[in-house]
Amino acid sequence: MKHLHLVVPDLILPKQLAEYACGGLSLPYLEKLLARAASAPLSSGSLEAWLCEQFGLPGMPVAPVTLLADGLQPGERYWLRADPVIFQMQQSQLILQAASGLQAEEAAALCRSLNGHFAEEDFQFEAPHPQRWYLGLPFTPAIDCMPLPQALGEDMRECLPEGAEALRWHGLMNEMQMLLYGHEVNAAREARGEAAVSGVWLWGGGKAVSLANSPFVAVAGSGDMAGAFAKAAGLPLRRSLLQLLADAENGAVLLVWEGLGRAIQGADIAGWRDSLVQLEDQVIRPAWEALMEGELERITLDVLREGDARRFVAQPSAKWKWWRKARKLSHYGGK
Repeated sequence: MKHLHLVVPDLILPKQLAEYACGGLSLPYLEKLLARAASAPLSSGSLEAWLCEQFGLPGMPVAPVTLLADGLQPGERYWLRADPVIFQMQQSQLILQAASGLQAEEAAALCRSLNGHFAEEDFQFEAPHPQRWYLGLPFTPAIDCMPLPQALGEDMRECLPEGAEALRWHGLMNEMQMLLYGHEVNAAREARGEAAVSGVWLWGGGKAVSLANSPFVAVAGSGDMAGAFAKAAGLPLRRSLLQLLADAENGAVLLVWEGLGRAIQGADIAGWRDSLVQLEDQVIRPAWEALMEGELERITLDVLREGDARRFVAQPSAKWKWWRKARKLSHYGGK
């Protein structure tokens, strides 16, 4: 079966924003695909939830998956992502931002201090990547955490962990914040005019997982998350659609386009438009042509957005559905 599965977070934007962001763009292949495909709503609105669902992982145990991809073994511990973040005061809100630009030695120094401070708790902080930190625990915490991609740009106080042990973890996160506040790494960063690391954001918790039952035979992606799932599942990670389609002879292949979602998180409309043009030229056009030539049995396009996720499925018979007139991408804009 030749099946190409495309996943594109934030392709379809709220109506008013979509009309502004899509103005003047030429997207003939994408618009034709959307018009001639069968569509249905999806339950998973975030990429993390979608990947966990597809790979058969209950909940959203992103941390042990990406930990494996980063070269560490989960062992028996419960792991949380503990990514470095910045809290930026805007009027009465503390807006959550990713702590980009950290160097490996800075991340290592900050994690050493966290490990020293929480040694009695047997907390294990790891920073195999400057922007991807982890917290290993000897127990399973009774908290529900908001994924960092959803919390970015929001008031952090409205996104804190919930659950039976929420208050305890609010206190622990505050301890972490206070420790980092006075750290020499942050002092040096501020002296250079760089933002200090305000704290860590806990999310994606779980224990060691198995991704042996993958529905895909190969993966391609424009970001870290798809690559992490591919690596943890032992799947080949391809660089282009052409390489990916060569694997379609053996089953379903997955291509994840994360560029639009990253641009929206950064409120970068110009970047969103640029990424969309690349998606049209590098993926949608050749995929549509392969479908029309009978080289693919179907294309599944999952468009992810919290509260408005949709699936579009196109088969070669779409060639004859000429009466389904193509509409501008902004036509599909949601609330």
